Amino acid sequence: MRLAPFVLAAAFAASPAPAQPPAAAPAADPRVNQVIVYGGDPCPPSTDEEITVCARLPEDDRFRIPPNLRDNPNDPASQSWAGRALELQYVGRTGTESCSTVGPGGFTGCMSRMINQARAERRGEGDVNWTRMVEEARAEREARLRAATLEEEEEERTNQPPRR
Repeated sequence: MRLAPFVLAAAFAASPAPAQPPAAAPAADPRVNQVIVYGGDPCPPSTDEEITVCARLPEDDRFRIPPNLRDNPNDPASQSWAGRALELQYVGRTGTESCSTVGPGGFTGCMSRMINQARAERRGEGDVNWTRMVEEARAEREARLRAATLEEEEEERTNQPPRR
């Protein structure tokens, strides 16, 4: 199930690009291409219409199952003692903030439990932080476009005859 984002990203990258605005106005929100490269493989360059972000993995991982799918996360041996002790803290708890079917307000703790579980899963993945990498690539693109615009404006100023 964790490969679904990669499959969707690959299908999205293979689909035809939507109609682009005129060349004079750069796209406000360019496409983002997330690529995993292995070993010394080159990263495809970014263009004005597309930001390419590459995550580099070692050559040995090219044909391996992704790390987040190799182990069984539900295996009791993979849980720390602190995690097991934390679970024991909630045994027999009822009432408000308990996420149980017993007592008034027992359902109120379910959302906080789901949020805490999702945060723990995200911390445990140790996966590539695509959001940060995309933001860095967008900042580089904006700086490049700003520099190109300044160059064009300077060239127009130098090529115009002085006004009288």
